Amino acid sequence: MARILSIDYGKKRTGIAVTDPLQIIANGLTTVASSQLIEFLTQYMQREEVERIVVGLPRQMNNEPSENMRYITPFVNRFKKLFPQVPVEFFDERFTSVLAHRAMLDGGLSKMARRNKELVDEISATIILKDYLESKKR
Repeated sequence: MARILSIDYGKKRTGIAVTDPLQIIANGLTTVASSQLIEFLTQYMQREEVERIVVGLPRQMNNEPSENMRYITPFVNRFKKLFPQVPVEFFDERFTSVLAHRAMLDGGLSKMARRNKELVDEISATIILKDYLESKKR
Protein backbone atom coordinates (compact mmCIF):
# COMPACT_ATOMS: atom_id res chain seq x y z
CA MET A 1 0.00 0.00 0.00
CA ALA A 2 1.00 3.60 -0.43
CA ARG A 3 1.06 6.35 2.15
CA ILE A 4 -1.59 8.99 2.78
CA LEU A 5 -0.25 12.50 3.31
CA SER A 6 -2.11 15.26 5.13
CA ILE A 7 -1.58 18.98 4.85
CA ASP A 8 -2.46 21.74 7.28
CA TYR A 9 -2.02 24.60 4.83
CA GLY A 10 -1.28 28.06 6.12
CA LYS A 11 -0.46 31.37 4.52
CA LYS A 12 3.18 31.17 5.70
CA ARG A 13 3.76 27.60 6.87
CA THR A 14 2.28 24.21 6.11
CA GLY A 15 2.29 21.27 8.50
CA ILE A 16 2.62 17.84 6.93
CA ALA A 17 1.84 14.41 8.34
CA VAL A 18 2.01 10.98 6.75
CA THR A 19 0.84 7.44 7.39
CA ASP A 20 2.98 4.35 7.45
CA PRO A 21 2.73 2.27 4.23
CA LEU A 22 -0.06 0.15 5.77
CA GLN A 23 -2.05 3.32 6.53
CA ILE A 24 -2.45 2.47 10.20
CA ILE A 25 -0.45 5.16 12.02
CA ALA A 26 -0.37 8.93 11.42
CA ASN A 27 2.94 10.64 12.16
CA GLY A 28 4.05 14.23 11.87
CA LEU A 29 6.52 14.61 9.02
CA THR A 30 7.62 18.26 8.95
CA THR A 31 6.61 21.86 8.47
CA VAL A 32 7.64 23.71 5.33
CA ALA A 33 7.22 27.23 4.06
CA SER A 34 4.01 27.27 2.02
CA SER A 35 5.91 28.83 -0.89
CA GLN A 36 8.14 25.70 -0.94
CA LEU A 37 5.32 23.13 -0.57
CA ILE A 38 5.02 21.99 -4.19
CA GLU A 39 8.79 21.53 -4.41
CA PHE A 40 8.82 19.55 -1.14
CA LEU A 41 5.93 17.32 -2.26
CA THR A 42 7.55 16.69 -5.64
CA GLN A 43 10.74 15.50 -3.97
CA TYR A 44 8.89 13.48 -1.35
CA MET A 45 6.71 11.71 -3.91
CA GLN A 46 9.79 10.73 -5.91
CA ARG A 47 11.01 8.80 -2.83
CA GLU A 48 7.71 7.53 -1.43
CA GLU A 49 4.51 6.24 -2.99
CA VAL A 50 1.59 8.48 -1.98
CA GLU A 51 -1.95 7.19 -2.53
CA ARG A 52 -3.77 10.43 -1.72
CA ILE A 53 -3.46 13.85 -0.15
CA VAL A 54 -5.81 14.99 2.61
CA VAL A 55 -6.01 18.77 2.93
CA GLY A 56 -7.39 20.39 6.04
CA LEU A 57 -10.61 22.21 5.20
CA PRO A 58 -10.86 25.41 7.23
CA ARG A 59 -14.43 26.19 8.25
CA GLN A 60 -15.95 28.71 10.58
CA MET A 61 -18.42 27.75 13.29
CA ASN A 62 -21.34 28.51 10.93
CA ASN A 63 -19.88 25.93 8.49
CA GLU A 64 -18.83 28.61 5.99
CA PRO A 65 -15.32 28.35 4.50
CA SER A 66 -12.80 30.46 6.37
CA GLU A 67 -10.55 33.17 4.99
CA ASN A 68 -7.70 30.67 4.51
CA MET A 69 -9.57 28.94 1.64
CA ARG A 70 -8.38 31.67 -0.70
CA TYR A 71 -4.82 30.37 -0.19
CA ILE A 72 -5.68 26.67 -0.21
CA THR A 73 -7.68 26.62 -3.45
CA PRO A 74 -4.81 27.83 -5.70
CA PHE A 75 -2.45 25.32 -4.06
CA VAL A 76 -4.88 22.42 -4.61
CA ASN A 77 -5.52 23.44 -8.23
CA ARG A 78 -1.78 23.60 -8.93
CA PHE A 79 -1.19 20.26 -7.20
CA LYS A 80 -3.93 18.58 -9.25
CA LYS A 81 -2.36 19.84 -12.48
CA LEU A 82 1.08 18.56 -11.51
CA PHE A 83 -0.11 15.25 -10.01
CA PRO A 84 -3.42 14.33 -11.67
CA GLN A 85 -3.01 10.69 -10.59
CA VAL A 86 -3.06 11.57 -6.87
CA PRO A 87 -6.54 12.21 -5.45
CA VAL A 88 -7.00 15.18 -3.14
CA GLU A 89 -9.61 15.11 -0.38
CA PHE A 90 -10.64 17.86 1.98
CA PHE A 91 -11.21 17.04 5.64
CA ASP A 92 -12.60 19.34 8.35
CA GLU A 93 -9.77 20.90 10.35
CA ARG A 94 -11.79 22.87 12.90
CA PHE A 95 -10.18 22.94 16.34
CA THR A 96 -7.00 21.15 15.23
CA SER A 97 -4.80 24.02 16.44
CA VAL A 98 -6.54 23.97 19.82
CA LEU A 99 -6.11 20.19 20.00
CA ALA A 100 -2.45 20.52 18.98
CA HIS A 101 -1.81 22.99 21.80
CA ARG A 102 -3.60 20.69 24.24
CA ALA A 103 -1.50 17.71 23.06
CA MET A 104 1.66 19.75 23.58
CA LEU A 105 0.52 20.74 27.07
CA ASP A 106 -0.51 17.18 27.94
CA GLY A 107 2.83 15.96 26.58
CA GLY A 108 4.65 18.15 29.07
CA LEU A 109 6.31 20.46 26.57
CA SER A 110 7.77 23.62 28.02
CA LYS A 111 6.11 26.97 27.50
CA MET A 112 8.86 27.91 25.03
CA ALA A 113 8.35 24.70 23.01
CA ARG A 114 4.59 25.30 22.90
CA ARG A 115 5.23 28.64 21.20
CA ASN A 116 6.85 26.83 18.26
CA LYS A 117 4.28 27.47 15.53
CA GLU A 118 5.95 24.99 13.18
CA LEU A 119 5.41 22.21 15.70
CA VAL A 120 1.77 23.27 16.14
CA ASP A 121 1.26 23.06 12.36
CA GLU A 122 2.86 19.61 12.17
CA ILE A 123 0.77 18.31 15.07
CA SER A 124 -2.36 19.83 13.48
CA ALA A 125 -1.62 17.95 10.24
CA THR A 126 -1.21 14.76 12.29
CA ILE A 127 -4.58 15.31 13.99
CA ILE A 128 -6.24 15.89 10.61
CA LEU A 129 -4.76 12.64 9.29
CA LYS A 130 -5.62 10.66 12.44
CA ASP A 131 -9.22 11.88 12.30
CA TYR A 132 -9.39 11.13 8.56
CA LEU A 133 -8.17 7.56 9.15
CA GLU A 134 -10.69 7.06 11.95
CA SER A 135 -13.52 8.36 9.76
CA LYS A 136 -12.66 5.78 7.08
CA LYS A 137 -12.84 2.93 9.61
CA ARG A 138 -16.48 3.79 10.44
